[in-house]
Amino acid sequence: MSSCARALEGIRVVELGGALTNYCGKLFAELGADVILIEPPGGSDLRSQPPYADDEEGVEQSLGFFYRNTSKRSAVIDIESPSGAEVVRKLAATADMVLEDRPPGYLASVGLDPARLIEENPALVVTSITPFGQEGPYAQFAHADIVCMALGGMLWMGGYDDGPPVRAVGDQAYMAGSLFGAVSAMVALTHAEIRGEGQHVDVSVQEAVALGLENAAQYYDLECRIRRRFGGTQREAGFGVFPCADGHVFLLASGIGGNRFWANMVSWLLHEGVRGAEILEREGWGESDFMATDHAKAVFWDIFTAFAADRTKKDLYHDSQKWRVPLGPVNKPSDVLASAQLQDRGYFVDVEAFGRTIAVPGAPYKLSETPWQLGGAAPKLGEHSDEVLSEAGFGAAEIAELRREGVIR
Repeated sequence: MSSCARALEGIRVVELGGALTNYCGKLFAELGADVILIEPPGGSDLRSQPPYADDEEGVEQSLGFFYRNTSKRSAVIDIESPSGAEVVRKLAATADMVLEDRPPGYLASVGLDPARLIEENPALVVTSITPFGQEGPYAQFAHADIVCMALGGMLWMGGYDDGPPVRAVGDQAYMAGSLFGAVSAMVALTHAEIRGEGQHVDVSVQEAVALGLENAAQYYDLECRIRRRFGGTQREAGFGVFPCADGHVFLLASGIGGNRFWANMVSWLLHEGVRGAEILEREGWGESDFMATDHAKAVFWDIFTAFAADRTKKDLYHDSQKWRVPLGPVNKPSDVLASAQLQDRGYFVDVEAFGRTIAVPGAPYKLSETPWQLGGAAPKLGEHSDEVLSEAGFGAAEIAELRREGVIR
């Protein structure tokens, strides 16, 4: 454990959320904030989602819940009961932020209206991460990650050009909402620290996804062109995913800066004595219109795949650097875990969980004076209920009565 101060040390977050907020809360927790995850009596929905450690179903076995909730504390409180809502109000009065993902209007219906919480704690930031935001015709619609991905436009961009859209693995839309939620919440917390004024931060996952479309919207707006997915096929000759001896590589020898790397690619293949590479020196090669033709793509495919067939991803990657050709290995999770670069930077960190020591992803940044730090494994269901309520001023007898009534666990 580091003796250095941590960036968000002293910040308290009360999290009333699940799939949409958990990653946001994790980001705060591992920068030093005290994040209290308030779970319903049956536990977070994520606790029941596979995959499970050792393929053993159980509320403490979900790998998805584990990943998104490391470094937090868990308190089980039934916020739909008047007593449970009162407990949460007292916790919010001691907090810097409430983080939630309930449907718009739900918190008000149980006596936890964001405006009321801010009135009782004027510097409080309430951050709501919902599929479509707090208002609008879709605000009350049911959701899933794939729905947010589709309505944000990103689903259209994934997959193969001759097939249906394909969703990226994991809850990427929800993660985008959590990331933008964390950024906007930090801005609001900074304002609260400077001015003493809290506020309600309204985050739309759909809008967060739409921000990832790069220039797709502008293509249509300016040129009436719909950008299409191309998946593993070549977008043009030398631009795409290609097989090699131990997997695949992604090659960007064309399509960047007027095909500025094309000559380097041809020189590399000629130097290696690749059969047919001399064809790539002929007139028309390197010109975008020709490179986009099926003929050019087919010719390049045959030449490059024959060259790559007996070469590994690692060999191609390092050789491409010598020739200044943009190429990257398509890494499997096992490749990422074994990456010499990530190992050198200490990216993966060990934590005790599921009866063993396991490696988990760290942070993609380093703070020299206020370091990131994994605070521990994800909490067991209700593991910290007593200590959280005690810190909020509840006595032992009150806690026992709340437990007897089923308000806490």
